[in-house]
Amino acid sequence: MQVETVDYRAADAARVLTGSLRDTGFAVLANHPITPQRIEAVYQAWGDFFASEAKFDFAVTPPAHDGYFAFRSENAKDSPVKDLKEFYHVYPGCRLPDDITALTREIYADLESLGRELLGWIEAESPEPVTDGLEMPLGDMMEGSDQSLLRILHYPPVEETEPGAIRAAAHEDINLITLLLSGSKPGLQARDSDGAWHDIACDPGMITINNGDMLALATGNHFPSTTHRVTNPDAGQNVSRYSMPMFLHPRPDAPLTADVTADQYLQKRLKEIGLK
Repeated sequence: MQVETVDYRAADAARVLTGSLRDTGFAVLANHPITPQRIEAVYQAWGDFFASEAKFDFAVTPPAHDGYFAFRSENAKDSPVKDLKEFYHVYPGCRLPDDITALTREIYADLESLGRELLGWIEAESPEPVTDGLEMPLGDMMEGSDQSLLRILHYPPVEETEPGAIRAAAHEDINLITLLLSGSKPGLQARDSDGAWHDIACDPGMITINNGDMLALATGNHFPSTTHRVTNPDAGQNVSRYSMPMFLHPRPDAPLTADVTADQYLQKRLKEIGLK
């Protein structure tokens, strides 16, 4: 499984990224506009938040989906075991701790803008039968959308727990594409078509890009939604891990197929993972 590392500034960046997403479901983006220093600052700020009791003041209040989700709130689709993580959901206009509001809003805006640009690359580099088969151009699906989700993840040190529990069980993402800022520690793996697991290398400051189910559905699986997971740490490396994926979601009424809108698909999947 050859996941390409793509230089954002290279002349062939769009072609190489799109080819890697088509062949493996993943790509790694280097030399992009978001500096490693900014990424580290966000991780540090949210690390302090997760270490404080103040996080419970921001607990999610259903049916809303923004706010703090306590440890072991979510399970992967078809997994009976809750993941070993806590997290915070960030949407436009949602409540945030005062001291980290500005930097969080800024990183959200920059990731969403970059994600829209990458969707443009994907559509421009896709073969004509794929683009002709779209119910709506990818850029139009994103027009006016306020559904994209920035998830701030904290995987605490792993203690003794029930058999089969890991930091994030095998799953596919729901959305169009995911932009994952490099995790503070290793652990991300992707599964190839033969069922073997591969580490996804992502050096500090890089961004991992992967296809989601919505893109696979909209393109007739030309861009496959690859199964991935976050493994438990090895002995001697059992420390907290932080990760920050931006899930790019189309507007609710965007047609993924002739029969399924983005919102219909999203609501179905949220039920499957225990968040609805």
